[in-house]
Amino acid sequence: MDFKAEINRLKAKLDVTIVAHYYQRDEVFEMADIVGDSLELARRAKETPNEWIVFCGVGFMGQSVKVIAPEKRVLMPKIACCAMARMIDGSYFDESVQYMVDRGVSKENILPITYINSDASVKAKVGEMGGMVCTSANAFKIIEKGLESGKKILFVPDRCLGQNFANSMGLRSCVIGVGECDPKENDVVCFNGFCSVHQLFTPNDIEFYREKYPDILIAVHPECDPAVVALADFSGSTSQLIKYVDALPLEQKVAVGTEYNLVNRMRKANTFVLSSAKPSCPTMNETSLEDLYNTLKSIEDNNPINEIFVDEHTVKYAKLALDRMLEVN
Repeated sequence: MDFKAEINRLKAKLDVTIVAHYYQRDEVFEMADIVGDSLELARRAKETPNEWIVFCGVGFMGQSVKVIAPEKRVLMPKIACCAMARMIDGSYFDESVQYMVDRGVSKENILPITYINSDASVKAKVGEMGGMVCTSANAFKIIEKGLESGKKILFVPDRCLGQNFANSMGLRSCVIGVGECDPKENDVVCFNGFCSVHQLFTPNDIEFYREKYPDILIAVHPECDPAVVALADFSGSTSQLIKYVDALPLEQKVAVGTEYNLVNRMRKANTFVLSSAKPSCPTMNETSLEDLYNTLKSIEDNNPINEIFVDEHTVKYAKLALDRMLEVN
């Protein structure tokens, strides 16, 4: 079967918008009506007039659309699960709050911030405590706003993102379960989660490229280890990395530390992947053209598959956390 032709036929027939994250396979990425990072996709999906959203990404992204726009019917060709998002759930969040309380910080003096790479149930708990969601693009601004409250920041689930932004702001940070982590002595207390893909990049990779190309620039995602970010010339979100590389003179060599599919779509000249291994996100790569076709066909057959549902309580409080972020933006 010619899946591309069938997908185009169904797109023309159905009241549907296909959205795809930057990390998706090329053949899936090319079929999308809207592409971008997780928050941008959720916001633009809300704005589309179509009833059906087919989201090519990982589970928390489909949930974000459903939270922001509960009136939409959201399907996912594969409900793949982000490994980082799976590292924290409601019980682990509660334990992190209790960790701080047990060490002398009252619950009322804790402001939780969750990276958008988290389950809707975690976002809801953050929303109930007056906290906010952030993305890698706006974490600096969100943490800065959070500090205005005078409270201690509990940052979940990505320890690297939390510590990198704390470092960039001259703040003290620690990670629960890693060495001494006294909430009273630190401004930002981080949960011990991480992105398995961005952990592949090491200071040795940077050293290799700098020795091979003395004038090369190093650009990395803030989900990388703080030791890597400290050695880089630039650190930024997915969209910020794209803009940074696009703005460079073509003759300027640059090595980029983020997911392979994204780097591979950047300019072809003088752009390298900052790794000796292929940094490919396994869950983002689960979605195939056949999966996309089957999902669209299920709409045509009036038997939708892999639909995303979020209960009313979770929608209410997760949306509060997302809305607070959007107000800061």
